[in-house]
This record gives sequence, structure tokens and C-alpha cells, in this order.
Amino acid sequence: MKIIACLSQKGGGGKSTLARCLATELTKQKQNILLVDLDIQQKTSQEWSERRKQQNIKPAVNCQSYPFFDEKLTKLPYDYLIIDGPARISEGTLNIAKVANLIIQPVGASLDDLNPAIREFHALVKARINKNKLSFVINRISSTAEEKATRSYLEKAGYYVFFVSLSEKISYREAQNQGLSISEVKYPRLKNQAQLLVKEIIKKIGTS
Repeated sequence: MKIIACLSQKGGGGKSTLARCLATELTKQKQNILLVDLDIQQKTSQEWSERRKQQNIKPAVNCQSYPFFDEKLTKLPYDYLIIDGPARISEGTLNIAKVANLIIQPVGASLDDLNPAIREFHALVKARINKNKLSFVINRISSTAEEKATRSYLEKAGYYVFFVSLSEKISYREAQNQGLSISEVKYPRLKNQAQLLVKEIIKKIGTS
């Protein structure tokens, strides 16, 4: 089993968006996956999965919500466990980080987003989590210049940053409202952008 954890120091960072995209694309690749929603108050991924079923969108994405991360989940017979972490970094984050093969924080371009995200990874490294497991996805970018500046800032902090970033697009939100993932939008360029990111993540986890 491979475990990918999508975490965020702040709510609305894009972790659920990324987790749902990964789960969708891996399911399409005939991988046996479980999308774990650990935010029982919001249930963002769980409700999205239900919308998908109601709209009869194929393939269905297997999603279950839990009040906390239980290591028993790692013993289940899945190829991939995709963790949509709680709305804020919590005490259970360290437990998730210990078992995950890859930990991803989607992060926006503002310093209000960047600095807390970097501090969280610093804290995980201090707690002896392998730095090679920690990575960032640049999210909700409005321009090439903004993407370049954000990438430079994160790389100076010493962490891996995925080459593919995600743009700020209304169509991404609209797709998810309908039970689709961002890799299923009707616009080819945006669809390709999301699919390329998934490919990059899967390649990364294969070498971790």
C-alpha cells in the first residue's frame, strides 16, 4: 500500500481538491483506493463522493470519513490510501506523517499561507519525519510571475516543490460542485494541468 497525505495548516488551502483529484485518477487507472476524509465537521470529500454517486459519474470514488486517523487503516487491502487531512494541522498529523509515503501541502502565493506551511514542515522534520517525504503543490496561482516567486520562496526553505502548479480557475470549483474532480473539467488545458500533476505525484511516490 502507498499512502499519500494531503495536509494543510489553514482551511481552504486545496488539500481536499488535490486528494479528490488523486483518488479519481488512480481509480481510473484501476487502482484499489480509499479516500479517507478526516474532517468530520466539513466532510468535504465525503459529500463530494456522494454527489458523484448521485450524478452517476463513473468511476465512483471510494470515500469514507473518520473522526481521527487510525493506523488500522494501513492494514486494509488497498493499493493506495489517499488522506484528506483535518481542516487544521492537529496532534494526529504526526501519526499520519509517520506512516505516509508522501505528504503534500497545497499552498497559495501569499505569505499568510506560505509561512505557516513552511513552519509546519519544519516541525515535522524536528519530530524526525524524513524530509524527503515532504512536498508542496503551488495552488491557486494567477500568473507566471506569481508562480515563480512562490516556487523560489518554498525552495529556499529547503522543501520539494512539484513542477506542475494549479491555477485559480472558476471551472475547477464548478467541476467539484457537480461531483467531478479538477482533472475532469471540460477545458482541455486545465484538465491536462491537473492530470500532469497527478502523474508527477505518482512518479514521486514511486521513488520515495
